[in-house]
Amino acid sequence: MAWPDLFHRGTLLSRLSHHHVVVFLLTFFSYSLLHASRKTFSNVKVSISKQWTPTAFNRSVEPVEIWSGNRLFPSAEEATLFLGTLDTLFLFSYAVGLFISGIVGDRLNLRCVLSFGMCSSALVVFVFGTVTEWLHFYNKWLYCCLWIVNGLLQSTGWPCVVAVMGNWFGKAGRGVVFGLWSACASVGNILGACLASSVLQYGYEYAFLVTAAVQFAGGIVIFFGLLVSPEEIGLPGIEAEENFEEDSHRPLINGAENEDEYEANYSIQEGSTVTQVKAISFYQACCLPGVIPYSLAYACLKLVNYSFFFWLPFYLSNNFGWKEAEADKLSIWYDVGGIIGGTLQGFISDVLQKRAPVLALSLLLAIVSLVGYSRSPNDKSINALLMAVTGFFIGGPSNMISSAISADLGRQELIQGSSEALATVTGIVDGTGSIGAAVGQYLVSLIQDNLGWMWVFYFFILMTSCTVLFIAPLIVREIHSLMQRRQARVLSE
Repeated sequence: MAWPDLFHRGTLLSRLSHHHVVVFLLTFFSYSLLHASRKTFSNVKVSISKQWTPTAFNRSVEPVEIWSGNRLFPSAEEATLFLGTLDTLFLFSYAVGLFISGIVGDRLNLRCVLSFGMCSSALVVFVFGTVTEWLHFYNKWLYCCLWIVNGLLQSTGWPCVVAVMGNWFGKAGRGVVFGLWSACASVGNILGACLASSVLQYGYEYAFLVTAAVQFAGGIVIFFGLLVSPEEIGLPGIEAEENFEEDSHRPLINGAENEDEYEANYSIQEGSTVTQVKAISFYQACCLPGVIPYSLAYACLKLVNYSFFFWLPFYLSNNFGWKEAEADKLSIWYDVGGIIGGTLQGFISDVLQKRAPVLALSLLLAIVSLVGYSRSPNDKSINALLMAVTGFFIGGPSNMISSAISADLGRQELIQGSSEALATVTGIVDGTGSIGAAVGQYLVSLIQDNLGWMWVFYFFILMTSCTVLFIAPLIVREIHSLMQRRQARVLSE
């Protein structure tokens, strides 16, 4: 088994400068802050629902006649339904925004796009949750418009941070680095819960205020502190370094069988010189090998992963009768499993220098883990263990596709030397996945209401199986390549 060059020539830390560490931390926490604001909305839904409906204890607006005339909903059930509608609107606008943000990110400065998205989103969140409450102005159309805009602005985050990370970290060791880095979403969920709970006693509007203020400050730090690429400070780019490595022309994401027949305008290398090119088009990015299969696969996998994110606490409370606070704490184990899974599976894929076979094995085991978790007994310890295992085999591949594999796809040999495809490709993969996640939230509620939770797990198993089917040709090709490499090594000995 051939170890990546990174592990042959020294440890990961010895190969990184302090600039790499700063970029890792800034991009990590920038996306964590974006996720924190989403989690804040989830954590204060009960308080918002009470404020939007008349109750015996609601005296926020006096006199009572004025409040009754301005209330949004006559019952908590209708308020909850509207909150679910806001979630759906956010996911769909976020998905559409990812396609746009990827294209914009490849044509404008990534730092400016990311900073603008963070600061603007913070202002929208502030108006949505704080200003409207301070003014006692409750309007459904305003809330819908603000949350759609928030989804579009938040979509600038993921394509930009993945592109910046792809500029700084080469394919050798990218799996383990991106596996660890992709924990930013889970850290953001925890951060959002902590920020909201710390001030919720004063009113839900202060939860939005604190989250928005921290996110806005983070956007300012990104604008003044983030280095988009090594070339900005005169350091060689990752491709210049990898050209000295003997295996640098063997990408982890294999292209077409006859790459020489591919359109020549995708390559910007002419001997030892590098020619500046324009960003490739959306259509050209879709035509890159592996982009469409991984996008479709991620649509199925993100559906399952986000369903656990949105529905797991409710499932634990509804199915086992556990208290809501206990269910919220227990659901963290799914994220823990995903963090460990993404890091370990990324490391293994670095060692193999192939991603698809590792994904295939993990997803097949994910089907087994889903069957096991669906039959979990009413025991919190056993449930937490099965939940972590499920997160390991589902959250791990999801993190790897959205980060390391997206970076591989955007820097494959056909466009080697160019960073102008990274954000576009990432937007395509994550945007397609977000569409699947948005549709999935409606389907999960529909299946659960009509058929029960067991059929929801059957649905998850079906979607996980579809994930494997979409990347089956890539799995076969990469396994065949591994076998050929092994045979060549045996013959050379």
